[in-house]
Amino acid sequence: MTARAASLLLCLLIGAVQVHADPAPGGYSAAELYNLGNSYARMGKPGMAILNYERASLLSANDPDIEANLQYVRTSAHLPGEMRGTFDRIARIASPLLLSWIGVFGLGVVGASMIAAQLSPRHRLWRGGAMLLGLSMLGLTICNGLALWPILHEGVVITAATPVRVSPVPMGDPLFTLPEGETVKISAEHESFALIETRAGRTGWVADSNLAPIVPRK
Repeated sequence: MTARAASLLLCLLIGAVQVHADPAPGGYSAAELYNLGNSYARMGKPGMAILNYERASLLSANDPDIEANLQYVRTSAHLPGEMRGTFDRIARIASPLLLSWIGVFGLGVVGASMIAAQLSPRHRLWRGGAMLLGLSMLGLTICNGLALWPILHEGVVITAATPVRVSPVPMGDPLFTLPEGETVKISAEHESFALIETRAGRTGWVADSNLAPIVPRK
């Protein structure tokens, strides 16, 4: 394994762990986030509802109740549904934390197999099986990391008619406005503003108070 490949794998493992990180001192579970999303939906706050459903979905991959409520709120707010591809659905079959540890174990199995091959040339069949198992674990973790990596840079608009400006200053007419609940990519940050990109490819600066990252930041 080259140094570059090892660095990429390490980044993916760190990303998976970061998605699952516990940012709240009182606990942070899929059930709590799901219930919080339901509360915001009943209060007529689609942005906060979608945000909490998205966070719950990261901790409980492919949960049908979370997915159903998320799509319902998006439809009610006249937002496009988030259609996941086959690769994304397969990669997110388990929690990011579990898959990150599977990847670490797989990396250890591959390393042990390589060391065993150098120390003892016998038992090739056993070493080949162990190597295949380790590589399969690594492949599963890498697929999961690739699927989750973009989410580390996504946020949800949590206020209605959020203005998007040409520069990170609160003055002048906005370029356009974003509806509450829309998901955007966060490209950069400057003081109290974030540079965002919509799914349609439009870019601009949004105040941090109008936006919340899907993956909480400590």
